[in-house]
Amino acid sequence: MKDDKERIVITGVGLTAPNGNTLGEFRANLLNGVSGIVPYNIRYFGDTFAGLCTYDATKYQKRKEIRIGTRAGSISIYCVCEALADAGVDLEKDYAKDRTGVFVGITEHGNVETEGQVYEISQYNYDTKYWSHYHNPRSVANNPAGEVTVNLGITGPHYTIGAACAAGNLGIVQGVQQILLGEVDVALAGGVSESPHTFGIFAAFASQTALAHHEDATKASRPFDRDRNGIVISEGGAMYVLERLDRAKARGAKIYGEIAGWCYNSDASDMVLPNPERQAECISRAIARAGLQPKDIHIVNTHATGTPAGDIKECEALRNVFDEMCTETYFNNTKSYIGHCMGAAAALELAGNLPAFDDKIVHPTINVDNLDPSCALRNLVCNKPVKVEKVDSILNNSFGMMGINCVLVVSRYRP
Repeated sequence: MKDDKERIVITGVGLTAPNGNTLGEFRANLLNGVSGIVPYNIRYFGDTFAGLCTYDATKYQKRKEIRIGTRAGSISIYCVCEALADAGVDLEKDYAKDRTGVFVGITEHGNVETEGQVYEISQYNYDTKYWSHYHNPRSVANNPAGEVTVNLGITGPHYTIGAACAAGNLGIVQGVQQILLGEVDVALAGGVSESPHTFGIFAAFASQTALAHHEDATKASRPFDRDRNGIVISEGGAMYVLERLDRAKARGAKIYGEIAGWCYNSDASDMVLPNPERQAECISRAIARAGLQPKDIHIVNTHATGTPAGDIKECEALRNVFDEMCTETYFNNTKSYIGHCMGAAAALELAGNLPAFDDKIVHPTINVDNLDPSCALRNLVCNKPVKVEKVDSILNNSFGMMGINCVLVVSRYRP
């Protein structure tokens, strides 16, 4: 058994998703099949679908701060402040601000700001004197984490982790590692996305024939379904308070779960198409780091985005790891409700499953009307929640472009 100083636990969760702005609301909507995907129109591209958040930014920011900052920064501030409140952490007394770290996973940052500024000066015959002097601080890659430090007066380290769609998991892993290295005493870690506010991402996925379309917005995101046709682009964020177990126990904190294992690796084979062999390797190594066997994992939250090839490749990887001995392993998917939240995806998907430690309910994948035989997994939970006997460990998959993979294992906290 590890010493309490070497065990890192989750004590606070703050989030905003297309279908919920608190963990309780988010979880209820996952259990009740409530989608957050809506019709959306964005300049130059036109009509499409997206997952958009409706959180109250003024809860933690002044209107001027919102105006001069970024959407990703605002989401980060909201989620961090919600997580701190949930954890009952007061940075004025529980932890020194110079020993607090902010680690935010992102897919990309700055596209929204640059596209917006180009559009603005187009209204003035492209005269650059109308270019905002806030553009540089808005567009630097560390902006989402940096806005948090400015808002809360945190003087410890901050940075973003650019890891494509594996970023949410990797942000959490980074927070864990920085605590274990002794660089910080508490980490505010997770992932955020502002992707729907850039037309370029819609145009790019459309050019790859990977953008979802359907007559009903709420059914557009349909991983594993035979008729799936692509990704729904979404925004959101989920940030966590991570602490050493001894510090969490000392202040009587509630504990959502313990970070038990992780792995991140690279496909090194293609810029876009996933490599199931490397994915399986990443999953297996994360489980091994946690000191577990595949049969010990009770929920696997799949990364599946709804692309024809991607879902099949991930299912192939999963079959290579979870064999006939894994009778108590259940598989689900969260993107069917909220679309692909890019840098926030994995962090949000973990949050949606954490309550299963208490209620022992596996939320389903929705919109599976005709299961693709190539995506058939034993215990794939579709359309209706499933009550199970126990949930002791959750595995969270995340895979991204350029072949980056990150898998996280969170276990039930045991004293």
